[in-house]
Amino acid sequence: MTYDTAYRLADEIKTSSEYRDYTEARDRIKDNSATMALLKEYHKLQIEVQSQAYTDKRDDEAMRKLQKLGELLQMNRDASAYLIAEYKMHSMIGDIYKIIADAADIDLSALED
Repeated sequence: MTYDTAYRLADEIKTSSEYRDYTEARDRIKDNSATMALLKEYHKLQIEVQSQAYTDKRDDEAMRKLQKLGELLQMNRDASAYLIAEYKMHSMIGDIYKIIADAADIDLSALED
């Protein structure tokens, strides 16, 4: 493997429609401090709830907050577009990681739902 291949992959990611949609959506919200604060809180709660899924600890209040915040963000067209674009970017990068892990014979079964 050469690093040239990794750099070519990075260039392809940067020219993908997923990346273009993501950066355009991000640019539309980056100057809106209220939307950015809500997204930051949403991501924080997402991580909290996801980490609880790996333990026996479950916080129903955090889940309710996450759902309500998600509903609020979905009502904002720019925030909703950002979350969709972000999800698509994460999916693409996750798929790339799986392809690389398969090639390297790395077991990712612990990460599956």
